Amino acid sequence: MALDYRLGDTIVAPATAMGEAGVGILRLSGPRALAIARALCRRQRPWEPRRAYLQRFYDDRGGALDQGIVLYFPAPNSFTGEDVVELQGHGSPLVLQLLQQSARRLGARDARPGEFSERAFLNGRMDLAQAEGLADLIHAQSESQARAALASLEGRFSEKINELREAILQVLALCEAGLDFSEEDLGSAHRDALEQALKTSQRRLESLLQQARQGARLARGARVALIGRPNVGKSSLLNALAGRESAIVTAIAGTTRDLVREELQIGGLTVELVDTAGLQDSADPVEREGIRRSRATVASSQWVLLVADAAAGWKSDDARILAELDSQRLTIVWNKGDLVAKAPVLPEPRPQLVVSARTGAGLDALRMELQRSLGAVEAAPFSARNRHVHALEECGNALTEAATALSMGNEELLAECLRAAGASLATVTGAMDVEEILGAIFSQFCIGK
Repeated sequence: MALDYRLGDTIVAPATAMGEAGVGILRLSGPRALAIARALCRRQRPWEPRRAYLQRFYDDRGGALDQGIVLYFPAPNSFTGEDVVELQGHGSPLVLQLLQQSARRLGARDARPGEFSERAFLNGRMDLAQAEGLADLIHAQSESQARAALASLEGRFSEKINELREAILQVLALCEAGLDFSEEDLGSAHRDALEQALKTSQRRLESLLQQARQGARLARGARVALIGRPNVGKSSLLNALAGRESAIVTAIAGTTRDLVREELQIGGLTVELVDTAGLQDSADPVEREGIRRSRATVASSQWVLLVADAAAGWKSDDARILAELDSQRLTIVWNKGDLVAKAPVLPEPRPQLVVSARTGAGLDALRMELQRSLGAVEAAPFSARNRHVHALEECGNALTEAATALSMGNEELLAECLRAAGASLATVTGAMDVEEILGAIFSQFCIGK
């Protein structure tokens, strides 16, 4: 969806979750925020910025609704960069709704999802990476995710992006200087300086890309599918790993007809564990649909646990299912290990574990195997998104092409590759400013005095 640039509007929305609570907050942002808030409080005297005032709240007709705290944050030193007022009352959904309706009648409009953060970005109060860090913090499901998201919100990721971009701009400034003075022989010193500066940028990029991949993996989590023929104990295994009865367990084949999902924390990583319908031929259209969904889930999963029955041994149906799967993303899990002395023999060596969903034996080893297979991380320096990783990879490709251009002595191509590398980084934070390149050139080489 395209950004809405109607910054002249005053917007209003609850800043707290819907539902009964001790406190409910209504937030206003925009040029009329202060006037509307004063009308809702029937306040004549001005409020001092960032000072809490106990006020009665009224509707636009003058009827009393609530009593609470008012905080005023004048532009530009507010979250959105605009005038912001918060009415902090009792957490009644009805009162918040009536206050919001009154604010609309006084000239505000309802904020779109994320519009307060969008305005913060458009007004320069945060960049895109920080805004995404804020979203990650709100949706964090583990301590590791929360700490990494807070680091991004506070600008740690953005700082590293800007440092790398500045380093690339310095290389470009050197390159542009050589092009500007192309009629003069700048000698090997100029080329050596370019090569050294470019290698430094590449090293910085590799380090940052590794950290971003770590942050993205922590933020997005992973999906693991439990797959196998009916009655091997997939649902029992899901329940045992989750620590509660999520899936129905019976001895009847085909009990699981739809996907059952549970979220676990494994090595700081949020893992969605999905119990799927047993893969078998079926004339039941409902069961067939469940099997179709199972296969779709397997295709979108980062790892697959092929569950087999240790007491029954390796069956032709197990081999058939294995043949359908990507064996590079798979571990064979022998369930019902309490019924056998040792794991059955596989036709060929493959990663395998023996567990018992009934007794819990082997579950810790299975969690460790998932942590290893998924590359789970206990912590990350900051949170990141897949788009950030892609942008850094594009930057890396451009720097590789720049090194090739330098080796060919083609500084015009080198400059173009460096511009592309800088543009890729700019997409992470939302910064696109050609003047930065000109500024670097003028400050160091006095070109075009």
